[in-house]
Amino acid sequence: MTAPSDITRERIAATEAVIRPHIRRTPLLQANLADFGLPAAPVTFKLEMLQHSGSFKARGAFANLLLRQVPPAGIVAASGGNHGAAVAYAARQLGIPATIFVPDITSPAKAERIRFYGAELVIAGNRYADALAASEAHVARTGALAVHAYDQAETLLGQGSVGLELEQDAPDIDTLLVAVGGGGLIGGIAAWSAGRTRIIAVEPELSPTLHDAFAAGAPVDAPAGGLAADSLAPRRVGELMFPIARAYVERVVLVSDDAIRQAQNALWSTLRLVTEPGGAAAFAALLSGSYRPSPGERIAVLVCGANTTAVNFDS
Repeated sequence: MTAPSDITRERIAATEAVIRPHIRRTPLLQANLADFGLPAAPVTFKLEMLQHSGSFKARGAFANLLLRQVPPAGIVAASGGNHGAAVAYAARQLGIPATIFVPDITSPAKAERIRFYGAELVIAGNRYADALAASEAHVARTGALAVHAYDQAETLLGQGSVGLELEQDAPDIDTLLVAVGGGGLIGGIAAWSAGRTRIIAVEPELSPTLHDAFAAGAPVDAPAGGLAADSLAPRRVGELMFPIARAYVERVVLVSDDAIRQAQNALWSTLRLVTEPGGAAAFAALLSGSYRPSPGERIAVLVCGANTTAVNFDS
């Protein structure tokens, strides 16, 4: 059993070296908050939606497949969509059979992407928790390797490589805003940062998983709804990430569905960045005023996913 204390900078760096041939080093975009009608201040966007499979999840997927022993039965994953697409992509690249379980709230764009990568797609239930239960039954029946979306050491280690890149490419950042679902991304980044950068978690009001966990002192079931439910509503955060978050995440900011939708529109209209709701959630905290930077505070925003049909070039 891996302890949270094993998710270290050293292990993240070693994992990054293993997955580096298989992932993109995603770029930064420098802008000004004045472009969005806010008080003038520089802002750095980490464009992780340009990662393979359309989200940061490819990092953790490759970490699992390259660092763990994969049985002949292949791999199985439960997902709201992005993790499934990433696992399907990594499995195709490495020649591994994959079965992906998703709930029926998964967006058509994400389901289509999973099928495109050649994985077997199974619709199971209404929420991520339903898909997870179905995937666990599949593992018990077949002996396939389960690749957890967030509560797995290799997943956290892979996602932590985002923090490594950001520290190297933007070393002067004071604060990073990160959207939270199950917490694999913010857990890995926080483990890498280890207090060197202020980490602010951003969650939808209708899916306050980390917010409720902080209030309770442990991961607990939370509401799982809203506009970003297919990426930011797993019901509860992971056990592995929670002590890391408690140590290194300064606080949780909640944003409304309207604020997320406005952030999607603003990123598209101002920067021509296409994001899914979960990918725009971190910026929604700034745009809505839920997070107000101090004068001179150097802000970065992680744009974590873009698997959406919001922009339709056939129309």
